[in-house]
Amino acid sequence: MWSIHQETVIATWAVLIVIALVIVIARFALYKKSEVVHYIITSFVRYFIDLCTETMGFFNRAHFSFITSLFIFIFLCNTVTTFFPWLEEPTSDLNTTFALGISSFLYIQVASLQALGIREYLREYFTPPFMFPLHLTGKIASVVSISFRLFGNIFGGGIITQIYNNAKAGSVALETVLLFTGFNLVISLFFGVFEGLIQAFVFCMLTLTYLAIGTQHEEAH
Repeated sequence: MWSIHQETVIATWAVLIVIALVIVIARFALYKKSEVVHYIITSFVRYFIDLCTETMGFFNRAHFSFITSLFIFIFLCNTVTTFFPWLEEPTSDLNTTFALGISSFLYIQVASLQALGIREYLREYFTPPFMFPLHLTGKIASVVSISFRLFGNIFGGGIITQIYNNAKAGSVALETVLLFTGFNLVISLFFGVFEGLIQAFVFCMLTLTYLAIGTQHEEAH
């Protein structure tokens, strides 16, 4: 589990390179004032602005940037196999999902400290004092929960896709029928793109919800 997997590292760097290329292309397209690209990008940004504002009750640029970046990275990690079949999804590695869960947890704790102050932040853990172990366990459990949820769904989807590919591999006739009926495309899009999109959204929504709970007094400040 804790060993470094070369495939995961390579796939993660491939995702980072894709993100960098998308940013450059998007910036160039906005500079050229392409109406289609401008509409897609602004719609995407506006959606996450509205999502963060509705969940938090106010808009915070740092929270918006973190959640949006988290979504883009996880979505591409979940779907990298669809576009690059020789790579494995980084999120099918428990090390990656734990790293994402820990990053989410640390960001929430820092934001909570900034919003509430250290005295109010610690009061949550020691109210009442004998409940401190339970409160601490609940915080740690949130990291485990979102990490295993993402890992389980992506890993399970990969297993199902592998079983499907092995089942059709022995029959040329079956492969031909599945190809021409479009069933291969449906399976690829469902377990590659659609599931990856849903799991990235769920992870970000859970992070945003925990963030809203942890900083619920920020508006009063």
